[in-house]
Amino acid sequence: MTDIHHYNLKEHNSFGISAQCRRFIEYSSIGELQDIISEIANLNEPRVLHIGGGNNLLFTKDFDGIVLHSAIRGIEHLQTEGDEVLVRAGAGEDWDEFVGHCVEQGWYGLENLSLIPGEVGASAIQNIGAYGAEVCNNIKYVEAIDAQTGQKRIFEASECRYGYRSSIFKHELRGRYYVTAVVFSLSLAFRPDLEYKALSKAMAEKGITAQDITPHKLRQLIIDVRRSKLPDPHEVGNAGSFFINPVVERSVFENLSARYPQIPHFPQPDGRVKVPAGWLIEQCGWKGKTLGKAGVWKLQALVLVNTGGATGQDIVKLSEAIRSDVKKNFGIDIFPEVNFL
Repeated sequence: MTDIHHYNLKEHNSFGISAQCRRFIEYSSIGELQDIISEIANLNEPRVLHIGGGNNLLFTKDFDGIVLHSAIRGIEHLQTEGDEVLVRAGAGEDWDEFVGHCVEQGWYGLENLSLIPGEVGASAIQNIGAYGAEVCNNIKYVEAIDAQTGQKRIFEASECRYGYRSSIFKHELRGRYYVTAVVFSLSLAFRPDLEYKALSKAMAEKGITAQDITPHKLRQLIIDVRRSKLPDPHEVGNAGSFFINPVVERSVFENLSARYPQIPHFPQPDGRVKVPAGWLIEQCGWKGKTLGKAGVWKLQALVLVNTGGATGQDIVKLSEAIRSDVKKNFGIDIFPEVNFL
């Protein structure tokens, strides 16, 4: 266990923002976490923040409290029944390394989620998604610890209330449970999801057909597409997609499409329509632009970046300016996917 007072969190948030916390504790087992919870209860500590890889956080100031981080690792094959494989991964496992491990083992279903930064525990909280896939479609259950009592609890996928970039852990139970492991339902049979337009385009450019695709080729294709559009957070501070793609009523979309016939869109099961926030931002002229030390990535308008030495407040000011312009031009509110602290 690591326990450090007055700790700089710069290496624990992908924006690379310098922010101090009063105390930083990293644990590597459930027992250690339960001991920490007991200690915190005795301290009557009012502010406790549990983080993963820090890829969905924006520190706007120092955090006057305790920051917890999971170093619970390990990947375990639980059982195979027919084509289904159940695999448990510790919350502290690197997400992309886990996806790569599964492909190597012949456990399929997560290929479209390759190269998403972060850790396994956060994947179940955020319901990460990309290229037509969402992690909730492969989650069997989530193992967690009650942050108040230290008791273990298992959440079946149906209890997690998964929605677009949403879960019960982000809303009703926000901060109440600490995820310790996630059990995934994967498959021995490779059934590639190639419907997303960006994938079809990338396959055509590389001369890959649906008949040619293999798990390794699909994973590499996803990695290549992401790298061609998104900056490496180790080189340019960013949190990936900064805004949630808005889902609008059909009537709102029809008004938009009358003005912009080429607007990309994704019909939803409930009749509403998802519109890419990046497209809206780009139409407002923000792609590649900067505001102080914060900017919009030159290749993907959905990504806000730290151009060097930006503070959290710099990123906030840029995001507010973008939201204002999108609202003024399209009448649509877009909201950050990133959590401000």
